[in-house]
Amino acid sequence: MQLINESKSKKTINKKNLKAALTLATTALLGSVQVSAAPSSVAADKDTWSFDSAFLYYSEANRVSAAEAVFNAKKTYSDDSILNLKLTVDALTGASANGAVAQPDVQTFTRPSGKGDYEVKAGETPLDDTFHDTRVQLNAQWTQALAPNFTGSVGGHLSKEYDYLSLGINGNIAYDFNKKNSTISFGLSHFQDTFTPEGGLPKPFASMELAYNDSEDESAHDATRMGSDDDKTTSDIMVGFTQVINRRMVTQFNYSYSVVDGYLTDPFKVLSLLNNEGLAQDYLYENRPNERTKQSVFAQTKYHFDETILDVSYRYMWDDWDIKSHTVDTRFYIPLGNGSYLEPHFRFYQQGAAQFYQPFLMEDDATPEFASADYRIGEMTAYTVGLKYGMKLADGNDLSFRLEYYRQDPKSAGHKVPSALANIDIYESIDAIIAQVSYSF
Repeated sequence: MQLINESKSKKTINKKNLKAALTLATTALLGSVQVSAAPSSVAADKDTWSFDSAFLYYSEANRVSAAEAVFNAKKTYSDDSILNLKLTVDALTGASANGAVAQPDVQTFTRPSGKGDYEVKAGETPLDDTFHDTRVQLNAQWTQALAPNFTGSVGGHLSKEYDYLSLGINGNIAYDFNKKNSTISFGLSHFQDTFTPEGGLPKPFASMELAYNDSEDESAHDATRMGSDDDKTTSDIMVGFTQVINRRMVTQFNYSYSVVDGYLTDPFKVLSLLNNEGLAQDYLYENRPNERTKQSVFAQTKYHFDETILDVSYRYMWDDWDIKSHTVDTRFYIPLGNGSYLEPHFRFYQQGAAQFYQPFLMEDDATPEFASADYRIGEMTAYTVGLKYGMKLADGNDLSFRLEYYRQDPKSAGHKVPSALANIDIYESIDAIIAQVSYSF
């Protein structure tokens, strides 16, 4: 969402357009995400539709690849009400880390269905190469003036995957004051998700049994299951404040509070059970708490120089799993003339480990109440660097291209590595390329 008009011909902030943009931006953070288009005015012709489309490709080296198509339609009515409709289709495939640690010998794992197995070479991070999914997501958002200086917004969300269904609603109200130079907003959202993983839900710390053939007794697999589906709910509250500092600068501050309740374990992740030397004796399904409370503060500033625009934001998140994270994101808009521009991008992310994160379990230790070897809740640093190029076409439409490099570096979080794993990289870095094409008309 563009908070400042980035058109070269306009060097002052349109307060009415800014109010609409901030209202939509707030609700976007609560679940209705808008497609990022080439820089343009927030205002649109009355009673007309505008469209944004984008295709994104994400690819990790030797791991997951994702292709995403997005189509966003917006209509601005004569009374400044706005209808936003968005369709997103994702296709994911490749190999996903199953949580087990690399070993000096070949490892064999059961597939999620319990039928069939796959092998991982010695010294390699165990990856399940059957990972694939398709997601279709629909979002709708309606924004309108409720009273002088008050703007309201409501929206709905539907997302369906092979084994996952998510339904959500959100609402926001914004109040302008100080001659419309200041805006305070309050938003709520609620999501209801249902998970039906292939093979069912594993019991906490159940052993991953060896694969069996269709003709054999399936009771070994069934004994490790506790059901076929489960639910979780997510409720979010966000308070925001936006201040126009002067004709060149606008700032935004948000505080969000989120409560997640229900099934939060990843049914496809396991932990390696190691002996004193570090050799795997078994693989146990993980177990996470069924509640999580997250809080975050967010600050963003956009400054419009004579020609260029600097956009800097910082986010700090903490939760009751003891995960704390810092995110710094910077974009710099550089006009090239004739409606074209460059936008360098840099993002840095640092995260601490959850209190129950363990890269492996030791055979002689007592089984903990909760444990997960998922690197996504472990200690890590990550950064993204990239460049976007956009242009104004002869018909007035916008076309842009974005190419970025992403690197993620998991850390040990203080866990001592057993002798058999001393020469094996059990915290393997992840490299990815992100490419996107966007077209607005």
